Amino acid sequence: KFLDLLGKDRCAEIELVSCDMAAWITTPVAERCPNAEICLDPFHTIQLATDALDEIRREVWNDARTAGEKQLARDLKGARYAVWKNPEKLTHNQKIKLAWIAKLNGPLYRAYLLKEQLRQIYQVPPDRAIELLDAWLKWARRCQLPPFVKLAKTITGRKKMIEAAINNG
Repeated sequence: KFLDLLGKDRCAEIELVSCDMAAWITTPVAERCPNAEICLDPFHTIQLATDALDEIRREVWNDARTAGEKQLARDLKGARYAVWKNPEKLTHNQKIKLAWIAKLNGPLYRAYLLKEQLRQIYQVPPDRAIELLDAWLKWARRCQLPPFVKLAKTITGRKKMIEAAINNG
Protein backbone atom coordinates (compact mmCIF):
# COMPACT_ATOMS: atom_id res chain seq x y z
CA LYS A 1 0.00 0.00 0.00
CA PHE A 2 2.88 2.38 0.83
CA LEU A 3 4.43 1.81 -2.58
CA ASP A 4 1.02 2.29 -4.21
CA LEU A 5 0.64 5.64 -2.45
CA LEU A 6 4.15 6.65 -3.49
CA GLY A 7 3.45 5.94 -7.14
CA LYS A 8 5.63 4.55 -9.90
CA ASP A 9 7.66 7.75 -10.52
CA ARG A 10 8.53 8.31 -6.87
CA CYS A 11 9.33 4.60 -6.36
CA ALA A 12 11.80 4.93 -9.23
CA GLU A 13 13.57 7.72 -7.30
CA ILE A 14 14.32 5.53 -4.28
CA GLU A 15 18.02 4.66 -4.16
CA LEU A 16 18.49 2.81 -0.86
CA VAL A 17 16.15 0.79 1.34
CA SER A 18 17.26 -0.46 4.75
CA CYS A 19 15.22 -3.39 6.05
CA ASP A 20 15.30 -6.84 7.59
CA MET A 21 15.28 -10.04 5.53
CA ALA A 22 11.50 -10.39 5.37
CA ALA A 23 10.32 -11.26 1.88
CA TRP A 24 7.20 -9.11 2.36
CA ILE A 25 9.56 -6.11 2.29
CA THR A 26 12.39 -7.16 -0.01
CA THR A 27 10.21 -8.64 -2.78
CA PRO A 28 7.93 -5.63 -3.38
CA VAL A 29 10.85 -3.21 -3.11
CA ALA A 30 12.84 -5.23 -5.64
CA GLU A 31 9.84 -5.39 -7.99
CA ARG A 32 8.59 -1.82 -7.69
CA CYS A 33 11.68 0.27 -6.92
CA PRO A 34 13.94 -0.56 -9.88
CA ASN A 35 16.72 1.81 -8.83
CA ALA A 36 16.75 0.87 -5.14
CA GLU A 37 19.56 -1.05 -3.57
CA ILE A 38 18.32 -3.18 -0.66
CA CYS A 39 20.52 -2.94 2.43
CA LEU A 40 19.95 -5.53 5.12
CA ASP A 41 19.86 -3.82 8.49
CA PRO A 42 22.93 -4.86 10.56
CA PHE A 43 20.78 -5.17 13.70
CA HIS A 44 18.67 -7.92 12.15
CA THR A 45 21.67 -9.75 10.68
CA ILE A 46 23.42 -9.80 14.05
CA GLN A 47 20.16 -10.79 15.73
CA LEU A 48 20.17 -13.97 13.63
CA ALA A 49 23.65 -14.77 14.98
CA THR A 50 22.48 -14.08 18.54
CA ASP A 51 19.54 -16.45 17.97
CA ALA A 52 21.93 -19.15 16.69
CA LEU A 53 24.18 -18.61 19.72
CA ASP A 54 21.21 -18.94 22.07
CA GLU A 55 20.20 -22.17 20.36
CA ILE A 56 23.66 -23.57 21.13
CA ARG A 57 23.49 -22.27 24.74
CA ARG A 58 20.12 -23.94 25.30
CA GLU A 59 21.40 -27.21 23.79
CA VAL A 60 24.48 -27.24 26.07
CA TRP A 61 22.27 -26.36 29.05
CA ASN A 62 19.81 -29.16 28.24
CA ASP A 63 22.66 -31.65 27.84
CA ALA A 64 23.96 -30.72 31.30
CA ARG A 65 20.47 -31.08 32.82
CA THR A 66 19.93 -34.44 31.12
CA ALA A 67 23.30 -35.66 32.41
CA GLY A 68 22.26 -34.71 35.95
CA GLU A 69 24.89 -31.98 36.24
CA LYS A 70 22.69 -29.55 38.15
CA GLN A 71 25.36 -26.99 39.07
CA LEU A 72 26.74 -26.88 35.53
CA ALA A 73 23.21 -26.44 34.16
CA ARG A 74 22.55 -23.62 36.63
CA ASP A 75 25.83 -21.90 35.70
CA LEU A 76 25.10 -22.24 31.99
CA LYS A 77 21.59 -20.86 32.41
CA GLY A 78 23.10 -17.87 34.22
CA ALA A 79 25.51 -17.31 31.33
CA ARG A 80 22.86 -16.02 28.96
CA TYR A 81 23.63 -12.32 29.29
CA ALA A 82 27.39 -12.87 29.29
CA VAL A 83 27.21 -14.34 25.79
CA TRP A 84 24.49 -12.00 24.52
CA LYS A 85 25.97 -8.66 25.50
CA ASN A 86 28.58 -6.77 23.53
CA PRO A 87 31.98 -7.36 25.18
CA GLU A 88 32.51 -3.68 25.96
CA LYS A 89 29.29 -3.67 28.02
CA LEU A 90 29.98 -6.76 30.13
CA THR A 91 30.00 -6.40 33.90
CA HIS A 92 32.93 -7.77 35.90
CA ASN A 93 30.96 -10.91 36.80
CA GLN A 94 29.89 -11.42 33.20
CA LYS A 95 33.53 -11.23 32.08
CA ILE A 96 34.36 -13.92 34.62
CA LYS A 97 31.43 -16.02 33.39
CA LEU A 98 32.63 -15.65 29.78
CA ALA A 99 36.17 -16.72 30.74
CA TRP A 100 34.66 -19.73 32.51
CA ILE A 101 32.73 -20.62 29.33
CA ALA A 102 35.91 -20.28 27.25
CA LYS A 103 37.61 -22.88 29.45
CA LEU A 104 34.63 -25.16 30.01
CA ASN A 105 32.66 -25.38 26.79
CA GLY A 106 34.26 -25.18 23.36
CA PRO A 107 31.06 -25.23 21.28
CA LEU A 108 29.36 -22.49 23.29
CA TYR A 109 32.45 -20.29 23.27
CA ARG A 110 32.92 -20.90 19.52
CA ALA A 111 29.30 -19.82 18.98
CA TYR A 112 29.98 -16.67 21.02
CA LEU A 113 33.05 -15.89 18.91
CA LEU A 114 31.08 -16.41 15.69
CA LYS A 115 28.43 -13.96 16.89
CA GLU A 116 31.05 -11.42 17.88
CA GLN A 117 33.03 -11.69 14.65
CA LEU A 118 29.87 -11.12 12.62
CA ARG A 119 29.17 -8.04 14.75
CA GLN A 120 32.68 -6.74 14.09
CA ILE A 121 32.07 -6.78 10.35
CA TYR A 122 30.01 -3.63 10.79
CA GLN A 123 32.72 -1.88 12.82
CA VAL A 124 35.48 -1.74 10.20
CA PRO A 125 35.89 0.05 6.84
CA PRO A 126 33.82 -1.46 3.98
CA ASP A 127 36.70 -3.10 2.05
CA ARG A 128 37.90 -4.83 5.22
CA ALA A 129 34.31 -5.71 6.20
CA ILE A 130 33.67 -7.62 2.96
CA GLU A 131 36.91 -9.54 3.52
CA LEU A 132 35.84 -10.35 7.10
CA LEU A 133 32.38 -11.41 5.93
CA ASP A 134 33.91 -13.87 3.47
CA ALA A 135 36.19 -15.27 6.20
CA TRP A 136 33.24 -15.47 8.61
CA LEU A 137 31.18 -17.41 6.07
CA LYS A 138 34.00 -19.93 5.58
CA TRP A 139 34.33 -20.38 9.34
CA ALA A 140 30.58 -20.66 9.94
CA ARG A 141 30.17 -23.26 7.16
CA ARG A 142 32.73 -25.57 8.79
CA CYS A 143 32.17 -24.79 12.49
CA GLN A 144 30.13 -27.97 13.14
CA LEU A 145 27.45 -25.95 14.94
CA PRO A 146 24.23 -26.60 12.97
CA PRO A 147 22.57 -23.24 13.79
CA PHE A 148 25.61 -21.37 12.45
CA VAL A 149 25.95 -23.61 9.40
CA LYS A 150 22.30 -22.78 8.65
CA LEU A 151 22.97 -19.08 9.28
CA ALA A 152 25.90 -19.17 6.85
CA LYS A 153 23.53 -20.46 4.16
CA THR A 154 21.02 -17.71 4.95
CA ILE A 155 23.68 -15.00 4.83
CA THR A 156 25.22 -16.40 1.64
CA GLY A 157 21.81 -16.13 -0.04
CA ARG A 158 21.54 -12.49 0.99
CA LYS A 159 25.18 -11.52 0.81
CA LYS A 160 24.63 -8.87 -1.85
CA MET A 161 22.15 -7.05 0.42
CA ILE A 162 24.51 -7.31 3.40
CA GLU A 163 27.37 -5.93 1.31
CA ALA A 164 25.06 -3.08 0.23
CA ALA A 165 24.48 -2.20 3.89
CA ILE A 166 28.22 -2.27 4.54
CA ASN A 167 29.11 -0.20 1.47
CA ASN A 168 26.39 2.39 2.11
CA GLY A 169 26.89 2.72 5.83
